[in-house]
Amino acid sequence: MLKQILQNPWRLLFAINAAVIAGVFVHKIQLPPYVPYIHLLVDYHFGFIKRALIGAVVALFADKVPVWWVFALGGVTWLVTLGLYAKLFQRTFGFTAKTLPLFVFIAGSPFFLKNFMHTLGHFDIYGCALAIILLLMPAGSLLFVATAALFSILLVLIHHIHLLMYVPTIVTIVVARHYLAYGLNRSNVAFGIVALAVVSALFFAAQFLGTMPIPEADFTAYLKTRMVDPSRTDLLQFAYIWYQPLAKEISDTWGRLPHNSLGIPVFALLIWLHTPLWRYFASLIGALANETHRRLVIAALIGVSLAYLVMFVMVFDYSRWISNWAVCMFLILHAVKMLPARQETALIPEGDQKTNIFGLIITLIPRVGIVRPF
Repeated sequence: MLKQILQNPWRLLFAINAAVIAGVFVHKIQLPPYVPYIHLLVDYHFGFIKRALIGAVVALFADKVPVWWVFALGGVTWLVTLGLYAKLFQRTFGFTAKTLPLFVFIAGSPFFLKNFMHTLGHFDIYGCALAIILLLMPAGSLLFVATAALFSILLVLIHHIHLLMYVPTIVTIVVARHYLAYGLNRSNVAFGIVALAVVSALFFAAQFLGTMPIPEADFTAYLKTRMVDPSRTDLLQFAYIWYQPLAKEISDTWGRLPHNSLGIPVFALLIWLHTPLWRYFASLIGALANETHRRLVIAALIGVSLAYLVMFVMVFDYSRWISNWAVCMFLILHAVKMLPARQETALIPEGDQKTNIFGLIITLIPRVGIVRPF
């Protein structure tokens, strides 16, 4: 029996991943949610400001926000994202013994659901969830493009960095599922251009006009009125981010670069451990029936990666950025699978020893982290 498990360990790895995620959750809820909690307090009380949409929605339901809401809302969002991805995988590949290695490499990746659990309450997962919805919904009409535009607007209002984090992936999904599948015409091209312009304008408005218009002491005093326990002033220590200009963020990032860059070899190793998945992805692209589709997919992958490179220059949450970059690659993989192919691509092999070892290692890694690895 042991020999059989070693030869085909994927069911066991699936179970181990579930246990690891549970452990990450238990660890996470014991930590103070500094950044996620303050985002539940900030709303549009003082006018249009950046990073305020989630708090504004929360304010519709509660005048006072308890700390445990971070974990409750984050947990529900995580479960919804898990369900959406399971549905997407089922629709794209199906759940069989042959597809289980692929599922473990994606869903069990420390970049994906495990790291979303570690960053529970952060805004990254919203981009992933909305992108998955776009991969699931019908894409034949302008309603699909309009929905993508609406999702992008919501993401920028949640946090303007989504313009670089998930909006490029959403654009890739729209191009692959709508424009490549159904063709270009005057109306859908014009609509897409206008949508991009609106989302971009909103980003610049949030970045340069969305700072808090009152003194920080007054802002903090207002946030205390929304707290169930105003004595927890430690949870407000990140109020300065609503006042920090872009130049200061970039300066801080470059100031920490020598130390934070020590994690780059670890990121490279983690990416390398996903080699069977990247090989499958490359084969999918190579099997596309249309040469133009192949070139556009490669261009999209480069574009998404360049957007993350810009994020690396601007903000120093490197572990989050590399994790979300990988998630974007996973989602684009699904979009590519939906394009016409000249032949079926062989899945990740079940019984290859090296693949099994890689799968075991990524299964045992519980997360990637927020700033530095782990």
